[in-house]
Amino acid sequence: MEWNSLLSAKRFGQEDQFSSVQQIDIRSQFQRDYDRLIFSSPFRRLQNKTQVFPLPGSIFVHNRLTHSLEVSSVGRSLGNALADKLIQLNLSDDLSSIKEIGSIVAGACLAHDLGNPPFGHSGEEALSYYFTHDEGKKLESKFTREQWADLCNFEGNANAFRLLTHAFNGRRKGGFALTYSSIAAIIKYPWESNKIEVVGKRKYGFFQAEREDYLKIAKELGIPELSDGIFARHPLVYLVEAADDICYQIMDIEDAHKLKILSTDETKKLLLSFYHPEKDKATFDKIDETCKEVTDINEQIAYMRAGVIGKLVSECVAVFVNNYELIMSGEFKSTLIKEINEDALQAYKTCTKIAVSKIYNHRSVLEIELAGYKILGTLLQEFVTAVLEPDNFYSKNLLSLIPEQYDIESDTDYGKIMSILDFVSGMTDVFALDLYRTIKGIKLPGIN
Repeated sequence: MEWNSLLSAKRFGQEDQFSSVQQIDIRSQFQRDYDRLIFSSPFRRLQNKTQVFPLPGSIFVHNRLTHSLEVSSVGRSLGNALADKLIQLNLSDDLSSIKEIGSIVAGACLAHDLGNPPFGHSGEEALSYYFTHDEGKKLESKFTREQWADLCNFEGNANAFRLLTHAFNGRRKGGFALTYSSIAAIIKYPWESNKIEVVGKRKYGFFQAEREDYLKIAKELGIPELSDGIFARHPLVYLVEAADDICYQIMDIEDAHKLKILSTDETKKLLLSFYHPEKDKATFDKIDETCKEVTDINEQIAYMRAGVIGKLVSECVAVFVNNYELIMSGEFKSTLIKEINEDALQAYKTCTKIAVSKIYNHRSVLEIELAGYKILGTLLQEFVTAVLEPDNFYSKNLLSLIPEQYDIESDTDYGKIMSILDFVSGMTDVFALDLYRTIKGIKLPGIN
């Protein structure tokens, strides 16, 4: 793969306008992508979607929006640092485009969670379960094998690609009409759902409905097909993934401290373990000096967390450069975070272990996942039944609640079901809960 084709400012769905928009904006095309995402409704809705812990009570913890903003900040640092390295090592002649890598990665990071349904990862499980074990299983004969694989393995990554590229009713061609490079940078799993057994991962990057769209982008950017239906990653995907890996783990530790799931001593020990006691002595001295000045415990933790993020950014960029040829040929099979130096990697693994045992299995997390699972499963069953049997009284009233942008009158059952998944997956936690209560008769509009 070559940077001069990988970094394309051509806009998806607006290819014929490419030459006319280059000189009319003080922002680069990739900066316009970032701004377009920031001001979008799907991005704003992330503020009311669970990240890990239930949405804020008396103590503010991360939701999908704050997580995405932080990932974007780290992604920009990763991108800018890599761009500097590429220029220093003379690895590209296209300096103007290389300097935009930070903007591309920052924008892609904003979009990386747009396709996630409400209630965290349990939301994905609930949508899949309906088709694999629940009433939806009876519908299998209506779909092709490839379409059925989409429904039985609902995937937030593929849904993000759909959200960015699909022309919903009344919306412009090309969806968000982002640049090809910004879209490609979020596709962590560049294959379709019927390839998940071949690659050994449940994850995939695009639904059948968007298959041709992905092939179009891959061809334009020069992304090679490594084997039948399985493509190389766009190189910048590794930076988006690394930014997410860094923030997800480190920020969850900070949240757990604020919620008193982890003690201050436990948290400090975890963060300090990223440094070597001898090689990083100057860093330890700086931390000690700062903590003498800053006596607020939360600020001390924040300072240490920032230092760890900075260290991991440098480590991940070094891994990218050290594996440059493999990444550019599509043959790098790991992630950047898994290849950092041993001291930092062991600390990261320890954080992961603690997160699983003390954070992700905390009662408050399990309760919201259980509730979300029930809510989304119920909503999906009600709306799928209604869209496939639209003529009865109940179905007509239920379908009238769906905004016009969703194509519930599609010519195909697959299109109708995808429109329901668009609607349900785009809900916020609070909206899904309110709608569930209304449908179940637990809450009547206008009656206290």
